[in-house]
Amino acid sequence: MEMISQNNLFIEIEYSQLKKQGNYVCGDVCLSRKIKAENRTISVLSDGLGSGIKANILATMTSSILLNFIALNEPINRVINTLISTLPIDSIRKIGYSTFSLIEIDSDGETRIIEFGNPATLIFRGTKAIQAESQKKMTPDEITMSQDIFYSTFTAQENDRIITFSDGVSQSGMGRHNMPFGWDMEDITRRIQEILQITPFISAKQLSDKIVKQAAMNDQSIPKDDITCSVIYLTKPRKLLLISGPPFHKKSDALLAKKTAQFQGSTIICGGTTAQIISRELARPIKNIQIGQQLLAPPEAEIEGIDFVTEGILTLGEVSKRLENPHLINENNATPADHIVQFLLNHDEINFLIGTKVNEAHQDPTLPIELEIRRNVIKKIARLLEDKYLKNITLAYL
Repeated sequence: MEMISQNNLFIEIEYSQLKKQGNYVCGDVCLSRKIKAENRTISVLSDGLGSGIKANILATMTSSILLNFIALNEPINRVINTLISTLPIDSIRKIGYSTFSLIEIDSDGETRIIEFGNPATLIFRGTKAIQAESQKKMTPDEITMSQDIFYSTFTAQENDRIITFSDGVSQSGMGRHNMPFGWDMEDITRRIQEILQITPFISAKQLSDKIVKQAAMNDQSIPKDDITCSVIYLTKPRKLLLISGPPFHKKSDALLAKKTAQFQGSTIICGGTTAQIISRELARPIKNIQIGQQLLAPPEAEIEGIDFVTEGILTLGEVSKRLENPHLINENNATPADHIVQFLLNHDEINFLIGTKVNEAHQDPTLPIELEIRRNVIKKIARLLEDKYLKNITLAYL
């Protein structure tokens, strides 16, 4: 079997969730981290006992402890023992206050899965459900709870999907005549296979959305528990180039245009001067200019071979705000900033090509103080995409 490298594949991690009817917060928590220096990816889904704020706090503690200790390469038994000694056991039901599923993938695709109390993790290779190559029960030194802890390993390949979910998925529909014990694992597996057969390249986000929506439908759209599904998808990266700003030296205009024309993937231009340079150097006219009169609706344009063209610093500032505050994101692309955010979120490897010529208009003291110079805004966007959205980022300057 051919080994994979995270240098060649992108590990997309997304989750979807619905909170129990009547609650303000979800008692399930998903946390993920990519350790760039070690080419390692870690993801945890934790389900706090019960629902609401208390469950959320317990799940947050569990997922944070696991993520931080695993990131430090602590031995698994020590991590589990630390977790057990930190979190209490329910005195009546004799079960832990939170369950979890942890997945860690290293640079060669070697994957380990540690599960406690959650429904079994599903692994799909294409449309086929597969089993881990090895599985064993763990017995930490201080274990006192009744559930078993399972440790599994396998070698991940391109197009593999690793799917974890809380019991809000597997117990959805419980009590209905056609699913008296809930949505059983065979039916969940069959439903996922159907989705993958119809849409073999479905993204992690779209697949998790479909699973959560089906679970909610099982509950007749009134979730009886917190419903969460996390999907890890190993795929070739979808590439995006975002260009903003003219080069420092005019002689580099031709190089900017060449890099734009040769890029294999989607391309966005943010900046009127930048668009004019690329239009001139590539002999591709700017078409269909729309004049925007407000901050949220700056000008848009079209250039052959470019996926999206708009104004620069104002739009990028709005993009930064949306990425920092996801509740501001509008999936309907209401503004150029919304449109760019969707481009960023729907691509895995994002390359920024930044011109370093200073635009004197952006140094005008009468402009709002939050309008930082282009390089700082893009650095902030890049940091958010890398840390918060786990994208692969490169920055280049001209």
